Amino acid sequence: MNARIDAVDADLSWFSINAEAYNLGAADADQLVPELGRRGLFRIGVPQSLGGDGGATFDGVEAIAAIAERSLTAAFVFWGQRTFIEYLLQSPNTQLRERWLPALLTGEFAGATGLSNAMKFLSGIESLQLRATQHGARWELDGRLPWVTNLRKAGFIVAAAVERSDGATPMVVALTDSQQGVARSADLDLVALRGSNTAAIDVSVADIGPEHVLHEDARSFCPGVRPAFLSLQLGMSIGLARVALRTAAQHGQGAHRILLPRVGEVSAELEQLVGAVRDGLASRRFVAEPAALFRIRIRLAEIVQSALGLELDASGGRAYLRDQNRDFARRWVEGAFIPVITPSLTQLQGELAKQAGACKA
Repeated sequence: MNARIDAVDADLSWFSINAEAYNLGAADADQLVPELGRRGLFRIGVPQSLGGDGGATFDGVEAIAAIAERSLTAAFVFWGQRTFIEYLLQSPNTQLRERWLPALLTGEFAGATGLSNAMKFLSGIESLQLRATQHGARWELDGRLPWVTNLRKAGFIVAAAVERSDGATPMVVALTDSQQGVARSADLDLVALRGSNTAAIDVSVADIGPEHVLHEDARSFCPGVRPAFLSLQLGMSIGLARVALRTAAQHGQGAHRILLPRVGEVSAELEQLVGAVRDGLASRRFVAEPAALFRIRIRLAEIVQSALGLELDASGGRAYLRDQNRDFARRWVEGAFIPVITPSLTQLQGELAKQAGACKA
């Protein structure tokens, strides 16, 4: 377990016990954020001067991985909250940070990253989905965010990139559920991770001002936060792969011992990639070379599938007996989410192919 998690609270069994219920949407989704906050997990990697426990962003990656070993639904929510916290840390809007950061760190309030659209916009994959019309010093927002996680029904704040009607540089804003013109849909009908408070947001004639602006230049802000956005997200892949490989090693006895060398090889590559994430964040390499992080994301997704396959092979028929191995069945459907979470593998592969073509031109 990550040393910083040990220092905060080593008891993460609650997430294991409730993993199936949250995956199926049979538990109170609004309870996840307070449970994560109660254990101090949102403070990991946040400067002590701002109410955190110190450390680096990579410590947050490892914290999310530790939760993902127990429940990918909880890790998905953790990623959304922790990523919004990262936006506040990197925002020049100190008043916005001072207002919201304390409640987000304790888990009293939910933060959601609606910047998946912005990350795809940076790569030319899609246009921005919110539009702002200026009225004096304020703006009127309209549009829709079709997929956002951690939209806690008890209240949330969400980040979004906004196109300006006057053609000025897009900006990044923070909207709350209590604002007039901001409406949350019913939960999306997901195959798994159903307790993650994932829904759409419709925005109609919502009034915002400078107090809502995380950054006035999305083209500057988003590349700067993208390494944290993606690296924290990778915690989900890392944790899911680790638990699958550990289980495969435990079950790799008797006739299944033939699998152990392959389990060792995949485990070694996994930890090598984890080290690359740590080093890339520390050196800020991923800001200048996002393609390096894209390749790690793609490979980690492949490793998740390999790890789950090895767990299945090592478990044999027991994997299909619900009374003996419910965790495997849950992890199998959780793993199907890894390739499609934004940015999806297809989108990243397309971006890498585009960059390769540009270099050849």
